[in-house]
Parts: sequence; structure tokens; C-alpha cells
Amino acid sequence: METPIYTAPMAIAVAREISGPARLGRRTKLLVKTLQPGSIAILDHRDVDRVSAEDLIAAGVAAVCNCSRSSTGAYPNMGPLLLVQAGVHLVDMPDDALFGELKDGERITVRGGEVLRGGKVVARGEVQEPEAVRAATDDRRREIGDALEAFAQNTIEHMLEERELLSGRIELPRFDTDFRDRPALIVVRGVDHQKDLRALRPYIRDVKPAILAVDGGANAIIAEGFKPDMIVGDMDSATEDALRCGAELVVHAYPDGRAPGRDHLEALGLPYKLVPAPGTSQDVAMLIAAEKGAKLIVSVGSQFNLVEFLDKNRRGMSSTFLTRLRLGEILVDAKGVSRLYRPQPGVKPLVLVALAGLLCLAMIVALTPALRDVADLMWLKLEVLLGLE
Repeated sequence: METPIYTAPMAIAVAREISGPARLGRRTKLLVKTLQPGSIAILDHRDVDRVSAEDLIAAGVAAVCNCSRSSTGAYPNMGPLLLVQAGVHLVDMPDDALFGELKDGERITVRGGEVLRGGKVVARGEVQEPEAVRAATDDRRREIGDALEAFAQNTIEHMLEERELLSGRIELPRFDTDFRDRPALIVVRGVDHQKDLRALRPYIRDVKPAILAVDGGANAIIAEGFKPDMIVGDMDSATEDALRCGAELVVHAYPDGRAPGRDHLEALGLPYKLVPAPGTSQDVAMLIAAEKGAKLIVSVGSQFNLVEFLDKNRRGMSSTFLTRLRLGEILVDAKGVSRLYRPQPGVKPLVLVALAGLLCLAMIVALTPALRDVADLMWLKLEVLLGLE
């Protein structure tokens, strides 16, 4: 329903009105698991990134009320633009009061920038209009210099603070997964990871690489019909079914002693190994594969260009950038592999073609009297040779 409201003196706008169940979650990657088509997502996500926006769109949300600024202007993050272009009503709230006002699952209405419960306004925010979001994104692209300077400074700090990560002095336990002289496939829940996995199906089938999943990457690789050999990370995104799939579990512990995934695995009664290391979990996965002798590392979903590094908007992304420099030529992106690799035909298609050919030949012989006589003669000679007479 369209209701006229006054948004400024002498200016009239038409407010978009959307009703649906409210779904609350401060961590977007966990919230999307609970969303249903038509839900109104209440989240607290500063600078919404591309992956989170794609997850929200795929979940079919009707509206998003963000209790942080969807874009702070620090860099041209693509999340808000993708949401509004997909028709998702995006409202930036002034604070996180909605988390105290609303209960998960209760029905609410978003009318323009207002959030209503039972017809009563409980909060007001700023609607992110598509044209304004697009213009702001273009402006930020022109102002990306500041973000590049901050990223470069952060990279230098990591070079000084995390020498162990770059010099290969991380202590690794003995693993059951064999990497020696094998290709390794590292799956991260990131940009286009599902699309890349589908493109790599022939490569995985033919080459049979050691598969390392980073947290939620385990869900993605299992959904494609493969089983990871190892799962690395905080274990906060992988489902319990994925953790129980039989993969070797490696908990990433941080230099200050924190190991968030340890308690979760102990509660599930699952064995694990601990790797203390700076950087991110995908850094640890790459270093495990390299240090244990992988001849090639194929990365799925990981950041591969500067815009993607900035879009992730984490301090730890500098360590991932440096880890890539350390691994050098043995690290390739999934997109490159899918474009260069030519799949080999499997045994099953060849057998089916052979059987089809034999069937056609048998039908031709059966329907042609002259060929049938020749076939009978050849069968008699074969029986004589084999002593079957």
C-alpha cells in the first residue's frame, strides 16, 4: 500500500510500505541462515559487503533495517548498491535500539524510513534510495585514494608485526591429510564461490585435489557433492553436519591465546588440532597446504584483487594479501583454472557410447538378412576355434 508522507517542508514523497516477520541478527552471515522469503532483516552491519548483500538477496528479504551505516564512505563497498538494485528496501537506522524493541519473528511494517509494530512507530531511519546510493558509490570510487593509503599502511604494519606468518615459522602439527605433491583446493565463503565451485566440478572429479574448507566453505563444497579433507577456522559458520562429515578439523588459534572454535568442537565431542597463528583462517589454510608440500593451490572465494580486499574491510585482509605474495606461483584463482582446464571424459560416458554403438550394430545385423548370415557364419567359426562344437 502506498501512503503519502511529508519528508521535508514543501516536499512530498510516496513511502513504500512492506510488512513481514522481523529477523534479528548482529552477524549477517549467521542471520541469513534463518531468513525466509519476505522477511525483514534487522542487522548491525557497518559497510555492507558484496557477499553479505548477495546472501540477503538470495534469501529473498523484502527489506533490510541496518542499525549501522550501510556505507560509511571509507571505500566504495558494493553491498548497498546490490541490495537496492535488487529491489530490497534498505533503511539505515540511527542506532541499535531495534534489537531491544523487537522480538525475533514478530510481524512489523516498514513504511518509508519508519518501523511500525501494531501500527505504532518504534523507530525511524533514513531510506537508501537507489539513485542516491548509486551516486554515492561513484563518488567513493573517485575518493578511493584514502582507502588505498590506509590499506598500504596496514600492510606495512603486518609485515613488521607478523613476521612469523611471512617467514614460515608457524609450527604445524602432523596432519592426517596428505598434501605431498598433490594439488590443493581451498574453499572460502566469498565472492562467487558457488559459481566457481560449479565450474570446477570436472577439475575436482579428474584431478582429485586435497580439499580444504575455511569455515562456511565446508557447507558450499558439501552442497556440490564433494567432501572436504580438512576444515580450518573458527568453526562458527560450518554446520554441525559439515563438521561431522569426517573431515580433519583444524582450529585457528590467535596469538593472544583465543581459539573460538575449540569450545564448540569440544561440546560436539569432535577431535581437532590446534594451529596458533596470526592472520586470518584462510591464511592458515593456504600456509598449511604450502608447508605440507602441495604442488599447486587453487583458491575459491578468496579475495583476488584490490577492490575485493578493500570490500572485505577487515584489518586482517592485509595479512591475506601478504600470504599470497609469499606463496607466489603455486597459488592460482579458481577462475583461472576453470578457464584453462579442459575436462577429460569420464569412464561412464565412454561405456555408454560403446554400449549404444553395439546396440545399433546388433539392430542393423538383425534387420539385414545378408549381415545376419555373415554373423551366423562368424559365430560358427568362433565356436570351432574355441572348441565349443
